[in-house]
Amino acid sequence: MKIGVVGKGGVGKTTISALLARALTERGRRVLAVDTDSNPNLGLSLGLDYGATEALPTVPRSIVVGSRGDLTVAELMADYGTQTPSGVTVMSALRVNEAAAGCTCGGHATVRSLLGEALETETDDTIIDMEAGIEHLSRSGGTLAHADVLVLVMEPSLKAVITARRTIVLADELGIAAWIGVGNKVSENQQDLLARLCAQNDVPLDVVIPASNEVAQADREGVPLPSTRAASVWTAVNSLTNHLLQPAQT
Repeated sequence: MKIGVVGKGGVGKTTISALLARALTERGRRVLAVDTDSNPNLGLSLGLDYGATEALPTVPRSIVVGSRGDLTVAELMADYGTQTPSGVTVMSALRVNEAAAGCTCGGHATVRSLLGEALETETDDTIIDMEAGIEHLSRSGGTLAHADVLVLVMEPSLKAVITARRTIVLADELGIAAWIGVGNKVSENQQDLLARLCAQNDVPLDVVIPASNEVAQADREGVPLPSTRAASVWTAVNSLTNHLLQPAQT
């Protein structure tokens, strides 16, 4: 599967991407997690320390992946993929290292090229941790045009749900036919609010990940959430994993 994790800024896309990648890996699947944030931190959530995360090689903007490009998928994985302690391979597609360096359009084109290839030779699942907002769906060709499914991450707020609704419209125009709505950081007294907002805006709410002090603490410290902590969060993440794997199993 090629999975795009999308949503408004601050809803927890990187945390969900890392937890999902780990859950898929624990089921014996080969997972590539691609960080498309210009300020990449996904490596931290997958068990790399700060130095190793900063040292992740960024895929050059000029590279076109595939038989007619600069590298095959296998070569790209070998040169730019880094194995993390969690068993997930992480790759950095975008990084801003200097002021006035120009737009990141080339990096987005690289991600689109990568997703268009037959990644099954090297991975079972590719998770794209997208930058905040919906611009990646409006770019020429659409960064996520080759994604199989989008994970719409929402916190319990109207702004987050509206972003998800706008994402669905653009995804449909790109021909992405599947999406899963995920509520994140949802306290017990906010569940009804989020469900109502989603229903009013025709946005699916398939999985609700509860608010957790342990997740927040791990995020503040820049470390992965231990598999022995926050059981209710892992239960919800496994439910999301089941939703994603179900089409592949039918």
